[in-house]
Amino acid sequence: MSKFPFVVATAAALSLGTVAAFAAAGPAGHSHEHFSAGEPGNPKKSFRIVQVTMREGDGKMMYVPETIAVRKGEQIKFVIRNDGALDHEFILATTEENLKHAKEMMKNPEMEHDDPNAKRLAPKQVKEIVWKFTKAGTFEFGCLIPGHREAGMTGKVIVK
Repeated sequence: MSKFPFVVATAAALSLGTVAAFAAAGPAGHSHEHFSAGEPGNPKKSFRIVQVTMREGDGKMMYVPETIAVRKGEQIKFVIRNDGALDHEFILATTEENLKHAKEMMKNPEMEHDDPNAKRLAPKQVKEIVWKFTKAGTFEFGCLIPGHREAGMTGKVIVK
């Protein structure tokens, strides 16, 4: 009996384990074990729908609405729509975390976000985030594509 199939299977399993470890870790500054603005929601439980539109015009980039009021413990389904001509993002975190992550985006502007608290949308695309706000405070949603934040693309979620 040849040992070759065992060696190949073992090597494949080890390499898959290594890939899985790297995939879970994500790029530097991209770990999502902790979320400052609450936790991923459960789409099978009740939620309130909040539509957020992203667009650009007159030298500005914006979200509509810019401010969203939420009750602590409330679950929100964000329906995020990109009505602009450029890619945009919706990243929900603290301002401090978004500023830190924006520095990483300057080094890697093509970084894609498709996380429980973050989505990148091409023009005319619509995506959803279901989020449960477990903490009171003021949180930010922002676009971290270089230049977008600077052009005004931030908004607030106020949780009471």
